[in-house]
Amino acid sequence: MKLKISASSNVGCVRIMNEDMLLVGQQFVRDGDMTDVADLERTDRYLIALADGMGGHNSGDVASSDVLHSLRYFFSDIPVGLKAGDFNEVFFEWLQSVNKAIDSKGRADARYYNMGTTLVTLTYYDKEFYWMNCGDSRVYRLHDGVLKQLSTDHSLNTLMGRTEHSNIITNCIGGGCKTSYIDIVNCTVDVQPGDTFMLCSDGLSDMVPDAVLLRMLNAGADAVRLCQAAVDAGGLDNVTVCVIKIED
Repeated sequence: MKLKISASSNVGCVRIMNEDMLLVGQQFVRDGDMTDVADLERTDRYLIALADGMGGHNSGDVASSDVLHSLRYFFSDIPVGLKAGDFNEVFFEWLQSVNKAIDSKGRADARYYNMGTTLVTLTYYDKEFYWMNCGDSRVYRLHDGVLKQLSTDHSLNTLMGRTEHSNIITNCIGGGCKTSYIDIVNCTVDVQPGDTFMLCSDGLSDMVPDAVLLRMLNAGADAVRLCQAAVDAGGLDNVTVCVIKIED
């Protein structure tokens, strides 16, 4: 199986700074685009992660960068052969560690006080796939022409049972959140040749309705085209997208 990947991160039309960042394999993406093909027969792990620094707090760009750099180092150092329960446990331990590191950096330097970030990933490890989510960035799956959001937004509206997106999030890394948690789901059975997965920040999902995303993905749109659609719709926030096509 191979992953055909396109990634794009754009500051948008309103923000001065891009606080989003992507990690694709070993490469970081901010204010740019990239493509890659990951041959999973040649590796026991591959990580795609998106972090959306919180614009309402100080130094969201630093938070997203710090978390992804920590995650890259941590993920590359996980031993092979962990069962699903142990895999989940080590990620929970990493989450608590990085959350403390972000908080400590803010206490030591006022420039970083209460900085925070979301995190969403698609992860391949030891022949298993997982998606993970902390915050309101999203992972979608396109299967047989149907687009479904797999992750659940950790937001006020979700807690209140509302379907529309809320900018008030209830869970993140840093940002003054003392009880961060992460959803970890083994999705191996859902990763099938012909499927497309998409990770995105709310700069895309807030600007482009799911019906339009479905039409574009069914037409083969890559991450650059999806980012541009958000910019064309007003680009009120940073917008970052990664499109992963599953190939046999």
